[in-house]
Amino acid sequence: MALSREQIAQRVAQELRDGYYVNLGIGIPTLVANYVPDGMEVMLQSENGLLGMGQFPTEDELDADLINAGKQTVTMAKGASIFDSAESFAMIRGGHVDLTVLGAFEVDVQGNIASYMIPGKLIKGMGGAMDLVAGADNIIVTMTHASKHGVSKLLSECTLPLTGKGCIKKVLTDLAFLEIKEGKFHLLERAPGVSVDEIIKLTAGELVVPEHVPEMSF
Repeated sequence: MALSREQIAQRVAQELRDGYYVNLGIGIPTLVANYVPDGMEVMLQSENGLLGMGQFPTEDELDADLINAGKQTVTMAKGASIFDSAESFAMIRGGHVDLTVLGAFEVDVQGNIASYMIPGKLIKGMGGAMDLVAGADNIIVTMTHASKHGVSKLLSECTLPLTGKGCIKKVLTDLAFLEIKEGKFHLLERAPGVSVDEIIKLTAGELVVPEHVPEMSF
Protein backbone atom coordinates (compact mmCIF):
# COMPACT_ATOMS: atom_id res chain seq x y z
CA MET A 1 0.00 0.00 0.00
CA ALA A 2 1.06 3.57 -0.61
CA LEU A 3 2.63 5.41 2.32
CA SER A 4 0.59 7.92 4.29
CA ARG A 5 1.86 11.46 4.79
CA GLU A 6 2.96 10.48 8.30
CA GLN A 7 4.86 7.42 7.06
CA ILE A 8 6.68 9.54 4.45
CA ALA A 9 7.73 11.89 7.25
CA GLN A 10 8.86 8.94 9.39
CA ARG A 11 11.06 7.62 6.59
CA VAL A 12 12.59 11.06 6.00
CA ALA A 13 13.38 11.27 9.71
CA GLN A 14 15.63 8.23 9.30
CA GLU A 15 17.88 10.40 7.12
CA LEU A 16 18.51 12.86 9.98
CA ARG A 17 21.90 12.82 11.68
CA ASP A 18 23.00 14.11 15.06
CA GLY A 19 23.97 17.78 14.88
CA TYR A 20 22.19 18.46 11.58
CA TYR A 21 20.63 21.83 10.76
CA VAL A 22 17.49 20.94 8.77
CA ASN A 23 15.04 23.08 6.83
CA LEU A 24 11.51 21.69 6.58
CA GLY A 25 9.30 23.00 3.78
CA ILE A 26 5.54 23.41 3.71
CA GLY A 27 3.31 20.32 3.69
CA ILE A 28 4.57 16.80 4.39
CA PRO A 29 8.08 18.00 5.37
CA THR A 30 6.73 19.86 8.42
CA LEU A 31 5.58 16.49 9.82
CA VAL A 32 9.21 15.36 10.12
CA ALA A 33 9.47 17.45 13.30
CA ASN A 34 7.24 14.87 15.02
CA TYR A 35 9.55 11.93 14.23
CA VAL A 36 13.06 13.03 15.20
CA PRO A 37 14.66 9.88 16.71
CA ASP A 38 14.94 9.81 20.50
CA GLY A 39 18.29 11.01 21.76
CA MET A 40 19.19 12.75 18.49
CA GLU A 41 19.87 16.47 18.51
CA VAL A 42 18.92 18.30 15.33
CA MET A 43 18.05 21.95 14.85
CA LEU A 44 15.01 22.36 12.62
CA GLN A 45 14.88 25.61 10.70
CA SER A 46 11.77 27.34 9.41
CA GLU A 47 12.43 29.94 6.72
CA ASN A 48 10.19 32.53 8.37
CA GLY A 49 12.85 32.94 11.07
CA LEU A 50 12.89 30.11 13.60
CA LEU A 51 15.84 27.84 14.37
CA GLY A 52 15.04 25.09 16.83
CA MET A 53 11.50 24.18 15.82
CA GLY A 54 9.89 21.53 18.01
CA GLN A 55 6.94 19.22 17.59
CA PHE A 56 3.44 20.48 16.88
CA PRO A 57 1.90 21.84 20.11
CA THR A 58 -0.67 20.27 22.35
CA GLU A 59 -3.64 22.46 23.28
CA ASP A 60 -1.83 23.53 26.45
CA GLU A 61 1.31 24.52 24.50
CA LEU A 62 -0.49 26.41 21.75
CA ASP A 63 0.86 29.90 20.99
CA ALA A 64 -0.84 31.54 18.00
CA ASP A 65 2.18 33.82 17.43
CA LEU A 66 4.62 30.93 17.02
CA ILE A 67 4.27 29.50 13.51
CA ASN A 68 6.25 27.72 10.82
CA ALA A 69 6.58 28.65 7.14
CA GLY A 70 3.21 27.04 6.43
CA LYS A 71 1.54 29.20 9.13
CA GLN A 72 0.99 26.17 11.37
CA THR A 73 1.52 26.64 15.09
CA VAL A 74 4.67 24.98 16.41
CA THR A 75 6.79 24.74 19.55
CA MET A 76 10.39 25.74 20.20
CA ALA A 77 13.06 23.25 21.26
CA LYS A 78 15.64 23.96 23.94
CA GLY A 79 18.17 26.48 22.62
CA ALA A 80 15.87 27.78 19.87
CA SER A 81 16.24 31.28 18.46
CA ILE A 82 13.98 33.65 16.54
CA PHE A 83 15.22 36.13 13.92
CA ASP A 84 14.04 37.98 10.82
CA SER A 85 13.64 36.47 7.38
CA ALA A 86 16.75 38.25 6.06
CA GLU A 87 18.94 36.34 8.53
CA SER A 88 17.02 33.16 7.80
CA PHE A 89 17.74 33.38 4.08
CA ALA A 90 21.36 34.36 4.70
CA MET A 91 21.65 31.04 6.52
CA ILE A 92 20.00 29.20 3.61
CA ARG A 93 21.86 30.96 0.79
CA GLY A 94 25.15 30.66 2.66
CA GLY A 95 24.98 26.86 2.62
CA HIS A 96 24.63 26.48 6.38
CA VAL A 97 21.73 23.99 6.22
CA ASP A 98 22.77 20.32 6.25
CA LEU A 99 19.50 18.91 4.90
CA THR A 100 16.51 20.42 3.15
CA VAL A 101 13.17 18.61 2.84
CA LEU A 102 10.59 20.05 0.47
CA GLY A 103 7.67 19.09 -1.72
CA ALA A 104 7.33 19.17 -5.51
CA PHE A 105 4.90 18.84 -8.40
CA GLU A 106 7.47 17.20 -10.67
CA VAL A 107 11.07 15.94 -10.60
CA ASP A 108 13.06 14.65 -13.56
CA VAL A 109 16.08 12.44 -14.25
CA GLN A 110 18.42 15.45 -14.44
CA GLY A 111 17.56 16.45 -10.87
CA ASN A 112 15.39 19.36 -11.99
CA ILE A 113 12.45 20.32 -9.78
CA ALA A 114 9.15 22.07 -10.49
CA SER A 115 7.47 23.00 -7.25
CA TYR A 116 5.93 26.44 -7.32
CA MET A 117 3.30 26.91 -10.03
CA ILE A 118 0.89 25.24 -12.41
CA PRO A 119 0.09 27.55 -15.35
CA GLY A 120 -3.48 28.86 -15.24
CA LYS A 121 -3.83 28.27 -11.50
CA LEU A 122 -3.69 30.97 -8.85
CA ILE A 123 -0.47 30.86 -6.85
CA LYS A 124 0.89 32.76 -3.87
CA GLY A 125 4.41 32.89 -5.27
CA MET A 126 7.59 30.85 -5.25
CA GLY A 127 8.27 31.34 -1.57
CA GLY A 128 11.68 30.21 -0.36
CA ALA A 129 12.00 27.09 -2.52
CA MET A 130 14.23 28.79 -5.12
CA ASP A 131 16.74 29.78 -2.43
CA LEU A 132 16.55 26.40 -0.72
CA VAL A 133 17.34 24.37 -3.82
CA ALA A 134 20.15 26.75 -4.79
CA GLY A 135 21.73 26.91 -1.34
CA ALA A 136 21.64 23.25 -0.25
CA ASP A 137 23.59 20.22 -1.46
CA ASN A 138 21.56 17.65 0.46
CA ILE A 139 17.89 17.79 -0.57
CA ILE A 140 15.12 15.23 -0.18
CA VAL A 141 11.91 15.81 -2.14
CA THR A 142 8.68 14.35 -0.73
CA MET A 143 5.78 13.89 -3.13
CA THR A 144 3.20 11.48 -4.48
CA HIS A 145 4.60 9.24 -7.19
CA ALA A 146 1.74 9.98 -9.57
CA SER A 147 -1.27 12.28 -9.86
CA LYS A 148 -4.75 11.16 -8.81
CA HIS A 149 -5.27 10.32 -12.49
CA GLY A 150 -2.28 7.95 -12.48
CA VAL A 151 0.07 10.28 -14.37
CA SER A 152 3.70 9.99 -13.27
CA LYS A 153 5.40 12.93 -11.56
CA LEU A 154 8.88 11.37 -11.98
CA LEU A 155 9.70 12.41 -15.52
CA SER A 156 12.30 12.36 -18.25
CA GLU A 157 11.90 16.14 -18.35
CA CYS A 158 9.79 18.44 -16.19
CA THR A 159 6.86 20.03 -18.00
CA LEU A 160 6.10 22.75 -15.43
CA PRO A 161 8.16 25.92 -14.78
CA LEU A 162 11.35 24.98 -12.93
CA THR A 163 12.20 26.00 -9.39
CA GLY A 164 15.76 24.72 -9.71
CA LYS A 165 18.00 22.84 -12.15
CA GLY A 166 20.18 19.83 -11.42
CA CYS A 167 19.79 20.14 -7.67
CA ILE A 168 17.76 17.11 -6.54
CA LYS A 169 19.51 13.87 -5.59
CA LYS A 170 16.87 11.96 -3.62
CA VAL A 171 13.10 11.61 -3.90
CA LEU A 172 10.79 9.93 -1.40
CA THR A 173 7.33 9.24 -2.77
CA ASP A 174 4.34 7.39 -1.38
CA LEU A 175 5.60 4.33 -3.29
CA ALA A 176 9.40 4.44 -3.25
CA PHE A 177 12.70 5.98 -2.19
CA LEU A 178 14.86 6.87 -5.19
CA GLU A 179 18.24 8.43 -5.93
CA ILE A 180 18.92 10.54 -9.01
CA LYS A 181 22.32 10.06 -10.64
CA GLU A 182 23.78 9.77 -14.12
CA GLY A 183 20.53 10.97 -15.69
CA LYS A 184 18.41 8.18 -14.23
CA PHE A 185 16.23 7.34 -11.25
CA HIS A 186 17.73 4.55 -9.13
CA LEU A 187 15.27 2.59 -6.98
CA LEU A 188 16.58 2.21 -3.42
CA GLU A 189 13.53 1.07 -1.43
CA ARG A 190 9.85 0.39 -1.97
CA ALA A 191 6.90 1.03 0.31
CA PRO A 192 5.65 -2.05 2.19
CA GLY A 193 3.30 -4.03 -0.02
CA VAL A 194 4.13 -2.06 -3.17
CA SER A 195 5.53 -4.12 -6.03
CA VAL A 196 8.48 -3.17 -8.18
CA ASP A 197 6.25 -3.54 -11.24
CA GLU A 198 3.87 -0.89 -9.89
CA ILE A 199 6.75 1.52 -9.38
CA ILE A 200 8.09 0.85 -12.89
CA LYS A 201 4.63 1.45 -14.37
CA LEU A 202 4.26 4.83 -12.62
CA THR A 203 7.79 6.14 -13.30
CA ALA A 204 8.00 7.98 -16.62
CA GLY A 205 11.72 8.77 -16.42
CA GLU A 206 14.34 6.07 -16.94
CA LEU A 207 14.47 3.85 -13.86
CA VAL A 208 17.31 1.58 -12.75
CA VAL A 209 16.05 -1.37 -10.68
CA PRO A 210 18.54 -3.52 -8.74
CA GLU A 211 18.06 -7.25 -8.38
CA HIS A 212 16.78 -6.84 -4.82
CA VAL A 213 14.71 -3.85 -3.68
CA PRO A 214 14.14 -3.87 0.10
CA GLU A 215 10.91 -2.71 1.70
CA MET A 216 11.05 0.38 3.89
CA SER A 217 10.98 -0.19 7.62
CA PHE A 218 9.71 2.21 10.27
